[in-house]
Amino acid sequence: MKTKAIRLYGKNDLRMEEFELPQIKDDEILAKVVCDSICMSSYKATHEADVHKRVPRNIAEQPVIIGHEFSGELVEVGARWKDQFSPGDKFSIQPALNYENGPVGALSAPGYSYEFIGGDATYVIIPREVMELNCLLKYTGEGFFPASLSEPLSCVIGAVHANYHTSPGSYIHKMDIVEGGALAILAGAGPMGMAAIEYLLHRNRKPGLMIVTDIDQDRLDRAAMLCPVEEAAKDGIDLRYINTAGMKDVVAELRALTGGKGYNDVFVFAPVTPVVEQADAILSHDGCLNFFAGPANPEFRASLNFYNVHYAATHVAATSGGNTSDMVEALDLMCKGLNPAGLVTHIGGLNAVIDTTMHLPQIPGGKKLIYTHIDMPLTPIADFAQKGETNPVFKHLHALCESNRGLWSVEAENYLLANADKLSD
Repeated sequence: MKTKAIRLYGKNDLRMEEFELPQIKDDEILAKVVCDSICMSSYKATHEADVHKRVPRNIAEQPVIIGHEFSGELVEVGARWKDQFSPGDKFSIQPALNYENGPVGALSAPGYSYEFIGGDATYVIIPREVMELNCLLKYTGEGFFPASLSEPLSCVIGAVHANYHTSPGSYIHKMDIVEGGALAILAGAGPMGMAAIEYLLHRNRKPGLMIVTDIDQDRLDRAAMLCPVEEAAKDGIDLRYINTAGMKDVVAELRALTGGKGYNDVFVFAPVTPVVEQADAILSHDGCLNFFAGPANPEFRASLNFYNVHYAATHVAATSGGNTSDMVEALDLMCKGLNPAGLVTHIGGLNAVIDTTMHLPQIPGGKKLIYTHIDMPLTPIADFAQKGETNPVFKHLHALCESNRGLWSVEAENYLLANADKLSD
């Protein structure tokens, strides 16, 4: 079986290549990738290459396939797994395997570390450890892109579960956010912030007050359109979107919304020193700061108030990705109606991966969703109408998205897969 894939050979050295996959072994599975969502982590891996913690040191001789937020369907199942999986099963993969014998040890992950599996490919071979660790997950919902987005959603789920609180005189950590408490998502109107908002609105354990800050009003307006404050109020959540760009004293104004008590849970969605310091300053007694955004700079620092650490019991948590149970929870929520389409702002084909990955921080908007079997430049959904003036495929895609509040949908995905230009042989 031949595959086309984007492979990493060194720092900023990505190449789209076609090559032959080996015949699968009895403990492997051949799969067709349908779509992959490009993550900032792929940008970091591309720019750091063989010094990245998840990337092998020998990629110049044995390149790896990038992309770790992907979904598709199984094509051929090795004999060992025939009782668990069947050709045609739709799947998602938990890339954080925690597999000590992987190419780079416990940090090994599809999309960073493997020669024959990654999301930016047409076909891949799923190695035995993925199944052995229960990281090949069936998806029974509609379409493919929700399963692709289950990985970023699982990262948010993991972060929420990782927050913790204490009681005076006890050393037991009470995990998760404070139910009915005050929660802040700082720099939170981007794609991962949107995932957090969606999750917090759709789960059983909810905050009483939830503020979302950003300095981009367009992003805040889009977030408010997708997750209206009126809908949140029906579930007892006082949801507020706040532009901090013009505030004279951000900390004072945010604390005032809690009556001066501060926030039980604060999530930081941008690796920006002033934002981290704002988060620390608005914590309540026993408040938990979750540093969600992973910095690219290994020297990244911010100051914390250690007087409050000692006397106000404030503390810091962080996670890097979600675990398998987080991803199972994400897939379950999607099957029950959580719609992740609001995260997606751009659509493209495999040919768009290299440029998109290399310049991801400079491309505005949310998630960039790649369909690996088509040839299509990365295109904002907002530009479908203009492109539709000369291209009937974009015209129809625009109509489908407009009928869905301007969002991507399973109907749009099905139409794209049936009518877009295919990758040339």
